[in-house]
Amino acid sequence: MTNSRKLAKLIGPSIIVLTISEAYNSHIWVNNTAAGVYLNGSLLFVAGLSIVLNHNLWGWHWPTLITLTGCMAILLGLFRMFAPETQLKIVDNNVLIIGEAMIVFGLGVFLTFKAYTSY
Repeated sequence: MTNSRKLAKLIGPSIIVLTISEAYNSHIWVNNTAAGVYLNGSLLFVAGLSIVLNHNLWGWHWPTLITLTGCMAILLGLFRMFAPETQLKIVDNNVLIIGEAMIVFGLGVFLTFKAYTSY
């Protein structure tokens, strides 16, 4: 099994569960604090950095999505670490949050599909 498939087996289902649980518990984000956003950002940054350091593949094939997921986690983590109050204001826009969640959920489904299907 390639490294890409191993990572997709970890990242894909994790993204699916995270987006479903965040949508189900959407009411908790209203009472979030800047410290909570900062902590989330630091975890995203570390996770994204570990993905990019271990899977830095670029090309026109699906494993590139894993690298891009790591890059996006790094950028989102940095944003949440350096501008947690701005992130709290963004959460007030439900349409934007729902749209982002649907895209991320789709990414999770795609990675899971690629991880568990044969070539």
